[in-house]
Amino acid sequence: MGKISLIAIGSSTGGVEALSEILPRLHPPLPPIVIVQHIPPDFSRMFADRINRECFLTVKEGENGEFIRENFAYIAPGGLHMKVCRYGGERLQLRCFMAPPVHSCRPAVDVLFKSVAEEVGASALGVILTGIGKDGAAGLLEMRQKGAVTLGQDKESSIVYGMPRSAFEIGAVERQIPLGGMALAISAIAHKN
Repeated sequence: MGKISLIAIGSSTGGVEALSEILPRLHPPLPPIVIVQHIPPDFSRMFADRINRECFLTVKEGENGEFIRENFAYIAPGGLHMKVCRYGGERLQLRCFMAPPVHSCRPAVDVLFKSVAEEVGASALGVILTGIGKDGAAGLLEMRQKGAVTLGQDKESSIVYGMPRSAFEIGAVERQIPLGGMALAISAIAHKN
């Protein structure tokens, strides 16, 4: 496992609570964090602003064309897909855009995870948290196949063990972690090397 340059997190039902537990327990220095939480328009900015006040990292709603930075967490805008793409070979930029829903979701975790697999590959860490359905499973599998480290929330601590189970059952999840240990696991992996 090489140095982690990007952390990608996906969540749905129960995810606001899960992220509210994980993000305040993460301390700089950390690579950029990109997050898709299934959330309606307008609520994503309010959530980002609220959780930012509780965090050591800077948490904000992602903006189209924004270059991502270390020690920042970017939450996908409600109603838009969000992905990462390379700009000029090295720097990563956010793309927030309107496109058809994936798994009836917009933003969709799969859209983000698949872009991370393509653009970041083995230097990414993928995390799938509580949620209904299977959004994120295929994208997390692509990330793992490209050499990324992948974590899934365990059944016991998930409000809904749908998304983590779907990812685990297709072999996308390398390790299952209880919610209470997720921040520690993310930090340990991100700080290796």
